[in-house]
Amino acid sequence: MPAHHHSPARPRGDTATSAAVRERRALRLAVALTVGFGLIEAAGGWLAGSLALLADAGHMVTDAAALGIALLAQHVARLPPSRRASYGYARAEVIAAFINALLMLAVVVGISVEAVRRLLAPSPVAGGMVMAIAAIGLLINMFAAWSLSHGHSLNSRAALLHVSGDMLGSVAAIVAGAVVASTGWMPIDPILSLLVAGLVLRSTWLLLKASTHVLMEGVPAHLPYEEIGRALTRVQGVEAVHDLHVWQMTSERAALSAHLLIRDPQAWPQILAAAQRLLADRYQIDHVTLQPAWHAPPADKRVIPLKPIAGDDKPHLH
Repeated sequence: MPAHHHSPARPRGDTATSAAVRERRALRLAVALTVGFGLIEAAGGWLAGSLALLADAGHMVTDAAALGIALLAQHVARLPPSRRASYGYARAEVIAAFINALLMLAVVVGISVEAVRRLLAPSPVAGGMVMAIAAIGLLINMFAAWSLSHGHSLNSRAALLHVSGDMLGSVAAIVAGAVVASTGWMPIDPILSLLVAGLVLRSTWLLLKASTHVLMEGVPAHLPYEEIGRALTRVQGVEAVHDLHVWQMTSERAALSAHLLIRDPQAWPQILAAAQRLLADRYQIDHVTLQPAWHAPPADKRVIPLKPIAGDDKPHLH
């Protein structure tokens, strides 16, 4: 009976642990700054009659919730595996990134609708107050973005996206306030709000696409699927590979499973060790499930076989 074999996960070490601690601290700081200034900006936007400020305040309130989700996800992701979650809870960070991307889409739609309404019916704006409040917000957002910029997970990217959107909103509010104060031209406020919404939309779409790809267990973009299959066939003793699957367990860790067709069962321990080394060293895949097979897969089974082609002595993916 063929058995599954897993390569042991390589220890993450103190570097990864300290990086996670830094990410949590940065998220806590960003939540505190975002909540505090979001309330101030909302009050200032209402008094000044500025859509740019109100939009940015609404954006910051949404961001505070999003950052809170990211912080909670980091806590959940650290929980150990259980009988109900044998892989653990690391993918909670990817789910949080997905939810945050959806929240950002809702913010973009809300800002766009209100901006169009303001264009059709302009409202007076207190330019000086808008500039002062937005300038303070910009400084706060820049500091929060700098704190979050050291993270590399999808969760951190989602949090940074929210804060970067706030920075753009603050810049737009400063420009809008300056134009209104110097020329009195009111449409600049909703026009710049639409511009910010468009810029944020692109980044949000990329994040939504990346997080969805992980949740759908797609092949990681940085890993060459066919090349991995061909590399496995070059391991001494391997005749062919089928049922090859590569997916992401989390935004930073990939997994692989495959059936290896071999002729000599006695050589399996050496073949397994060589395949594990290959995948870990060349592709940084350390969660590997490899199953030996002695017979070709059934013709009616949906597989990804590796077959030799004319003029070539090595199998290729089909």
